[in-house]
Amino acid sequence: MKIGLMSDTHGYLHPQVFKYFENVDQIWHAGDIGNVALADELEGFKPLKAVYGNIDGQDIRIRYPEHNLFICEGVKVWMTHIGGYPPRYTPALKPHIQKKRPHLFITGHSHILKVVPDPALQLLHINPGACGKQGWHKVKTLVRFDCLNGEIKNLEVIELPD
Repeated sequence: MKIGLMSDTHGYLHPQVFKYFENVDQIWHAGDIGNVALADELEGFKPLKAVYGNIDGQDIRIRYPEHNLFICEGVKVWMTHIGGYPPRYTPALKPHIQKKRPHLFITGHSHILKVVPDPALQLLHINPGACGKQGWHKVKTLVRFDCLNGEIKNLEVIELPD
């Protein structure tokens, strides 16, 4: 299963997203979507899994959960907008992460691209950075990877042009 991962669009959908996600099977959005029209556009393009972020209004919060736990090709995934980084997870979530034991923990919020293994919890943390216009980030980023037989393979970071 080929995955296109994004976060922090804040209502702006870069036109190159469609090019870079052309061959993915699903798009995952780690919150701060910005508006329903953007979500509709993504859903019209590919199947979408998403969580709401702190800037998302009630229309997005009704549609998507705060935390999305699911299994993709044998990979247990936990996606949430605000979750911290290994080993400094958000205090309210840390005991739940330890109990649920995801293989892949995805967050957004910081606008900082990070791919960090957590050997203590045996998981991979990914924050795809931000691909919207709003925020202090200087580079808009996306992440692509494959979920295959319980493993994450072929991880790529994509920098979008201005």
